[in-house]
Amino acid sequence: MVDIIGYLAAICMVCGYMPQAIYTMRTRDTDGIAMPTFILMFLGSVFFIIQGIMLGNAPLWITNLITGTCSAIVFCIKIYNDYFKNKR
Repeated sequence: MVDIIGYLAAICMVCGYMPQAIYTMRTRDTDGIAMPTFILMFLGSVFFIIQGIMLGNAPLWITNLITGTCSAIVFCIKIYNDYFKNKR
C-alpha cells in the first residue's frame, strides 16, 4: 500500500510540474520565472534522489530525477535568456 501511494504521489508531482517545464522548453519564455525557485527545486530534487536511493524507494528517486532534470533545463534556459540573450 505504501508503494502504491508513493507511485500515485510521483505521478501527481510529475504531471503537475511538466506543463510548466514543457511550456518553458517550447517557448523559451522565462520572464515570469524566479531563478531562486528553480535552483531550490533542483537542489531539493537532488537531495530527494539521494534519500530515495538510500531508502530503496524507487518512486521517490524516479520522480525527483524527472523533476530535477526539468528544473535544471528550465534553469539553463533562464540563465541563457537573462544573461546572454539580453546582452545582444
